[in-house]
Amino acid sequence: MSTLAPLRLLREPWNASEGNQSNTTVGASSGWCQGLDIPNELFLALGLVSLVENLLVVAAILKNRNLHSPTYYFICCLAVSDMLVSISNLAEMLFMLLLEHGVLVMRPSIVRHMDNVIDMLICSSVVSSLSFLGVIAVDRYITIFYALRYHSIMTLQRAVVTMASVWLASTVSSTVLITYYHSNTILLCLISFFLFMLILMLVLYIHMFALARHHLNNISSQQKPPTAHHGGSLKGAVTLTILLGVFFICWGPFFFHLILIVTCPTNPFCTCFFSYFNLFLILIICNSVIDPLIYAFRSQELRRTLREVVTCSW
Repeated sequence: MSTLAPLRLLREPWNASEGNQSNTTVGASSGWCQGLDIPNELFLALGLVSLVENLLVVAAILKNRNLHSPTYYFICCLAVSDMLVSISNLAEMLFMLLLEHGVLVMRPSIVRHMDNVIDMLICSSVVSSLSFLGVIAVDRYITIFYALRYHSIMTLQRAVVTMASVWLASTVSSTVLITYYHSNTILLCLISFFLFMLILMLVLYIHMFALARHHLNNISSQQKPPTAHHGGSLKGAVTLTILLGVFFICWGPFFFHLILIVTCPTNPFCTCFFSYFNLFLILIICNSVIDPLIYAFRSQELRRTLREVVTCSW
C-alpha cells in the first residue's frame, strides 16, 4: 500500500540519516526483516466492509428514536470516526492507483494539496476514534456506578458539547500534525495521547470488571444457583476483557512503531519493526471492522433496527 506524506515518513523515519538507515536496512535485510507484503485488495476489502458496517450503525441509530440517547450518540460518533478511517484508506488507495496508472495527471503542487487533505482525514479519524473509545468507556462507567444519577450527569447538552469538543480537537490536532510532522514533539504528543486513553480505559474497565467479579463472589458465597444476573455479570466481565484486548492489539503496534521512531530510528531491530508498517495499518482498519461488533451489534434494539434498515422496512 502506498502511503502519503506523513504516513510515508512514519514508515521511513526522517530523523535517521540516509547513510545510517541504508546500512542498518542492508544489515537487517534477511528473514523477518523483509517485512510483510500486503496486497492492495486486502486494504480495499477491509475498508469496504468497515464502511458498510459503520454506515449501517449510523443509519440504524438515526432511524430509531429509542436509540436517540447520549450512549448511542457516542456509538454513532465512533462509527462515523471508523467510517472516516475506511473512507481515507479507500480515497488514498484510489488516488495513488489513478496517479500510478496515469489516469490522473496533476501538477506536483496539486498532488501535495491532495496529500494533505487525505492525511488530515486519516489523522483526524485516528484521533477521534481513540477519543470516542475513551468517551464510551466513561459513559459506561457512569452507567454502572452512578445509574440513578446517569440522566442528570450525562445530559443531552453535555453529550453534544462532548461530541463537538472531540471533533474540534481532532480537526485541530490533525492540522497541527500535518503542518509539523517532522517534529518529534508532535509524535510524543500523539504517543502520550494514546497512553492516556489506554490508561483511562484500563482503569475504568478494571474497576467495572472488579464490580462484576464482586457480584459473582457474592452469589457464590450465598450458594445460590446461577441466575440471569450471574450470567449478565460474567458476560459483562468477558466483554470488558475483549474490549481492552482488541484495543491494545489493534492500536498498540502502531503506537509502538511511533515510540521506536522517536527512540531508536537507526537501530537494526527498530528498522526491522518499521518494515511491518502496513501490517499495523491493517490492524487499525480491522479495529474499524470490529468496533461495530463490540459496541453496537450487541444491542438487541439496534440489531432489530439494523434488520429493518437492511430490508428497507422504513
